[in-house]
Amino acid sequence: MAEKLNLDLLKRLCETPGIPGREDRVRELIISEVEELFDEAWVDSLGNLICRRLPRKQGTSKGKKTLQVVDAEKAETDATRLMLASHMDEIGFYVSHIDDNGFIRLNPAGGFDTRNLFSRRVLVCTQKGDFKGVMNPGGRPIHISSADERTKVPEVKEFFVDLGMTASKVKSTVRVGDMVVLDEPMEVMGEKVVSKALDNRFACWVAIEAVRAIHESGKPHACDLFVAFTVQEEVGLRGAKVAANSVQPDFGIGLDVSLSCDTPGVPKEESVTKQGDGVGLHVMDGSFISDHEMIDELEALAKKNRIKYQRTILARGGQDGAALQQAMSGARAAGLVCGTRYIHTVTEMIDQRDLAAARDLLAAYIPTVK
Repeated sequence: MAEKLNLDLLKRLCETPGIPGREDRVRELIISEVEELFDEAWVDSLGNLICRRLPRKQGTSKGKKTLQVVDAEKAETDATRLMLASHMDEIGFYVSHIDDNGFIRLNPAGGFDTRNLFSRRVLVCTQKGDFKGVMNPGGRPIHISSADERTKVPEVKEFFVDLGMTASKVKSTVRVGDMVVLDEPMEVMGEKVVSKALDNRFACWVAIEAVRAIHESGKPHACDLFVAFTVQEEVGLRGAKVAANSVQPDFGIGLDVSLSCDTPGVPKEESVTKQGDGVGLHVMDGSFISDHEMIDELEALAKKNRIKYQRTILARGGQDGAALQQAMSGARAAGLVCGTRYIHTVTEMIDQRDLAAARDLLAAYIPTVK
């Protein structure tokens, strides 16, 4: 399976730091990766990277070219506008305070279950470079703590980062507002990939790889294709709202991970997705209800191309598809997702077969939009 997937790109995406409001490094990586795939691109005032691929006739997709980064002076066409949204940000922290002993306090950017934050390695990203550190909650360690203390789940504000430096060195290096990310590499484990930030570098990966598949095959498409690599989704779909209002799509696909709770301790009816059963057709979540005809079209296309799929409903949470659907006068929109175990941790896990199914279905869908 691995040899059929561009896992090197996924690894680079996942391991590049980029929390809400600090997506610059991820954006630069994507720009360097997609220069042959799109006709133009621009970065808006919020930091979204919007890439555009004009309609293609048979056999006109191939060939090297240089991506022209423009100031949003977009060519006018009468073609149907299809917009894909993939958010670049991962959950993380901002430095909020440095105490007299050099310990760093944090403000979260995104949602954390603090039970997953004990004894974590982190990367503190500053103007002077990136520095490795460790994160722990304040309080007594196991050898001197009481039974009650050991059962308490701390709040985020109780965690601190230790850089192993003197207080003066920390204060001369780190500033309030610097970015802090969890620091773990992507690993391949059997049929799975495991990493921090698969939410939502998966979506960046699948958008790039689906367009690459169309490009390399020379397959035509009639739609005017926009791919928005959006910012600040983890704090309220902020980037996608701005990008969608700018593009004003006719159709939209929100690309994201979803829960895969096919693990011990969760009732089967709450699993949302099952790993290895294919790409998720995202019927609804807490932010929007997908266009049911689009879901039916995606399902029919999956069946036609023998791509494994599963219908999914997420009881809470949201994704960028909601912003596409509600932009300006509205658009028909649906979600395409990949079931992920252990979301919002450094052990997020996706089945490679589901990665392939998501890529293949998206690549099959784009040429059908008229």
